[in-house]
Amino acid sequence: MKNGKPAGKGKITITAEEVKDNRVVIFEVEARKLDKKDLFGKSDPYLEFHKQTSEGNWLMVHRTEVIKNNLNPVWRPFKISLNSLCYGDMDKTIKVECYDYDSDGSHDLIGIFQTTMSKLKEASRHSPAEFECINEKKRQKKKSYKNSGIVSFKNCEIITECTFLDYIMGGCQLNFTVGIDFTGSNGDPRSPDSLHYISPNGVNEYLTAIWSVGMVIQDYDADKMFPALGFGAQIPPSWQVSHEFPLNFNSSNPFCSGIQGIVDAYRACLPQVRLYGPTNFSPIINHMARFAAAATQQKTASQYFVLLIITDGVITDLDETRSAIVNAAKLPMSIIIVGVGGADFSAMEFLDSDSGALRSRTGEAAVRDIVQFVPFRQFQNAPKEALAQSVLAEVPQQVVSYFSMYKLQPPNKPAAKQDGS
Repeated sequence: MKNGKPAGKGKITITAEEVKDNRVVIFEVEARKLDKKDLFGKSDPYLEFHKQTSEGNWLMVHRTEVIKNNLNPVWRPFKISLNSLCYGDMDKTIKVECYDYDSDGSHDLIGIFQTTMSKLKEASRHSPAEFECINEKKRQKKKSYKNSGIVSFKNCEIITECTFLDYIMGGCQLNFTVGIDFTGSNGDPRSPDSLHYISPNGVNEYLTAIWSVGMVIQDYDADKMFPALGFGAQIPPSWQVSHEFPLNFNSSNPFCSGIQGIVDAYRACLPQVRLYGPTNFSPIINHMARFAAAATQQKTASQYFVLLIITDGVITDLDETRSAIVNAAKLPMSIIIVGVGGADFSAMEFLDSDSGALRSRTGEAAVRDIVQFVPFRQFQNAPKEALAQSVLAEVPQQVVSYFSMYKLQPPNKPAAKQDGS
């Protein structure tokens, strides 16, 4: 980065929405004494927030997580854009609906209430804003009906979020590390069938992935010195299996100069190691997490870490990796997994967990989604920029979600934005 601006042609895509002044509302909400809707258990409640369009229709703008089998749910803190919620008008009516989730999609209404941001923003833990959930059909049928439960807003905080661009322009550095799979399932590198086989024109899927992603992300790293690690190989001189060895075999200085330096180190390393196994991701994730944890001692949004793992998809330590990711989600860190070859990538898609929060073996949920998985062969015939764009699509929001979660500002805080700008 030069003079605070990313250099070079490759860019992580910044949408128009991301460069606007984004005011968001952070909610802490719970409920009590909700109606029991399930025949063989309690309700599985969730909330929907709706705003009214200029035509008078109600538009859903947010749905919370589902809390299983609980009539007194406590939802994890969540945030909604103030503009999606009420067009920035503090007195505009907001409708909140509470439902019991059903797996077949026929969710049962528990109750509804209406409010405004003017009322919600007064909420605090000492004086929550509370609302009765009303089910009109039940009220009409039953004279003694009072409500279907109480929804309590314990906190409602309006903040102006920095955008990804604000963090980068404000001095946040992205630290890029590559982890390469050297396990036996890749095949003998001397054989044309191997994923590590370097073709006569000097490429393979590993090298292409390194170039595609690295050439974009290197522009957000000031010194362009990148740690490059391997895992799953027997390494000299003792030929012990290692799951986090530097490609240049220099443990005190595993850094490579630029993306070309990574490529050179990979080419030099390949004939010196014996592909082996098992395929363990957790050591290399924990390795990077230690550096990310150290960066949290700085009380500004100064550093964020991106780990690119390139693998053939056969993972051995899934439970340990789940726990490592859940821990890493609390740190300034993202994980990109590029799957090479044609193996079964269901474990990688499971780690990506776009359908819900990834959980550790003990049941702890990741506080945010930090894993992006992309199968390389979907992009074999696409322009080279397409792989990088897909792989890095979620990084800007992951950066923002981490720093906003801990309310960290860039080292060089941007000038305050004026209303209407």
